[in-house]
Amino acid sequence: MRKVIYWVHTSVDGFVDGPNGEFDWPTMGPELSAYSEGLDQRVDTLLFGRPVWEMMVGFWPTAESITDDPHVAKFAPFWRSTPKIVFSNTYQGDEWTSQVISDNLAAEVGALKAAPGGDLLLTGGSALAGALAELGLIDEFHIAAHPVVLGGGKPLFARPNQRRGLRLVDTAALDGQVVVSHYRPA
Repeated sequence: MRKVIYWVHTSVDGFVDGPNGEFDWPTMGPELSAYSEGLDQRVDTLLFGRPVWEMMVGFWPTAESITDDPHVAKFAPFWRSTPKIVFSNTYQGDEWTSQVISDNLAAEVGALKAAPGGDLLLTGGSALAGALAELGLIDEFHIAAHPVVLGGGKPLFARPNQRRGLRLVDTAALDGQVVVSHYRPA
């Protein structure tokens, strides 16, 4: 069965973006980029909630023309060529969207997990991750804690309704500043 892998950047005070929605604080050094690329090699489908999707689709289609960052140069072709599923009740999709899922989250994600193929990578966000975690549909959590205190924003998991235990699989300090913790459900 395919796994849903949640890959997210957070501040040390537990926010995935700043008080005004800013996402200008994560630093992708060579070790963190290599970690991210290792996750990419395991997956054949990318999953996004609508807010993260709007940020991604506004950057990755032409990312190499905006910056010469080595991580961008490696990830952009992967992003463009990999099927992308957006979860939204109102979004209709665009030329970069392979599928939109708008209802019956448990059944739809369950069907994706049961289908043949590589794992599924949920990148960033908080609402979709919170909903999938509540349903027990996230198999791995890869959380990159960056050395910044944002003082507000979206929490790592939006409004959890119940306590969920996680089991630490591994942790690594990357690029001398970012701590990545890999968890599985307990």
